[in-house]
Amino acid sequence: MDLVQLNSKTAPSPPQFERKPAWLKVKAPGGAEYAEVKRLMRELRLHTVCEEAHCPNVGECWNHRAATFMILGDVCTRNCAYCAVAHGTPPTYDREEPVRLAEAVAQMDLEHVVITSVDRDDLPNGGAEIFAGCVAEIRTRLPAASVEVLIPDFQGSDVALAMVLETAPDILNHNLETVERLYSIARPGGRYHRTLRLLRRAKEMRPEQVTKSGLMCGIGEEWEELLGTMRALRSVNVDILTLGQYLRPSGSHLAVARYYTPGEFSLLRNEGLAMGFRHVESGPLVRSSYHAWDQAKRAAAAI
Repeated sequence: MDLVQLNSKTAPSPPQFERKPAWLKVKAPGGAEYAEVKRLMRELRLHTVCEEAHCPNVGECWNHRAATFMILGDVCTRNCAYCAVAHGTPPTYDREEPVRLAEAVAQMDLEHVVITSVDRDDLPNGGAEIFAGCVAEIRTRLPAASVEVLIPDFQGSDVALAMVLETAPDILNHNLETVERLYSIARPGGRYHRTLRLLRRAKEMRPEQVTKSGLMCGIGEEWEELLGTMRALRSVNVDILTLGQYLRPSGSHLAVARYYTPGEFSLLRNEGLAMGFRHVESGPLVRSSYHAWDQAKRAAAAI
């Protein structure tokens, strides 16, 4: 049976794979544009989540001169079971980072910029000031560029969230990541309802704000749990949804419980659109910022 013909009440049977399916294999990164972006990041002492999180799309994105900048260092105060970013006690952060990041954006002449960070629970506002500074510096140097911020939960602080919203980012993104049942296993430092509250509060503080969130598939969730979590995101008026396959960064991280097929991702996309999301990016290799420039355009067109 073709999975895209199934309805939301019919849970697909989990396919069994002994090794990573063919549709998850990607070409090794390389090429002139890739090398140039890498040089620029090293020269300006910037981090990207593309590298730190071992993203499978780094070659494709960098060859399109697109990157997701990771601010506030490369050491996270949390230890999520799925994430490849280093954790521990972060060093002092650089208050001049927004200037250096904006210089990179200007040199790359980007149309769409994505900024994320490690969690900085050691800082009073979780680093919200640096997010705001990055947006402001980019607006000064490249006002035509659209800016997307992929923020941490700021431990539920409305003050920190307001700091970021005051800069009027084109898209405010915070990933829910997984279903409520798996939060204590996959994301012990996070809180399922705190994330939903953050996304709801963003709309309440700035009703015109475009919001976005994402989910990983394949860490042990049930099909109906996944659909229920998608509905929960729509209940707080999230506009853009991303759905992608979880891939284990190392043997010390959560194991992959199952691989979703391209047909299942197509079905999830259709379900999401039927729920009312403006845009759903759904596929095995999809990550939060994968084709983010195109997601922004499609969401705007759906208004």
